[in-house]
Amino acid sequence: MRTDRKSGVSAAVTWGLLAAWAANDLEEIATMAGWLRTARPKLKDRLPWVPDRVWKRADLTQREVNTAIGLMGVLVAAAAAEGARTGGRSAFFRTTLAGFGLHGVVHLAQSAAYGGYTPGVATSPTVVVPYSLWALRRLRAAGIPVGGARATAAGLAFLPVAVAGVHAAARVLARPRTPDA
Repeated sequence: MRTDRKSGVSAAVTWGLLAAWAANDLEEIATMAGWLRTARPKLKDRLPWVPDRVWKRADLTQREVNTAIGLMGVLVAAAAAEGARTGGRSAFFRTTLAGFGLHGVVHLAQSAAYGGYTPGVATSPTVVVPYSLWALRRLRAAGIPVGGARATAAGLAFLPVAVAGVHAAARVLARPRTPDA
């Protein structure tokens, strides 16, 4: 395993973010669109205060799911590359890593609240959370600051903004094209 001489952080730490993300998002690609269609009645019963217009926006085609996940992949790949370039010291990498770990915890909470399977939950306790904890420990061992209230707040803020942003962009990019007349 190659280690950055300055920081002592291996490429497995930085590029591992992209690998762990890919494992989680392959699960989501395979399950999300279909799961949303079948889970909607149960979700609507459990969340009766959510307006119908929100449920209509929650209809995701497989094309939209693929596009959103691809866009998030670009962001995660950029964070992993920046982490590799800086030996794990990049704030962008560390914030993305923290957000990814929180993302795994959110998957677990969603599944518990739903009372069953939700997309991404199978790889959260097996890949996402273990990788994130391992990577954070490796960064700490290399003397790279990883935590604190500011980093946690940034990760918490970054995650929903990134997810909402890629889904909004995917909705536009995956929209069926109308043929020219």
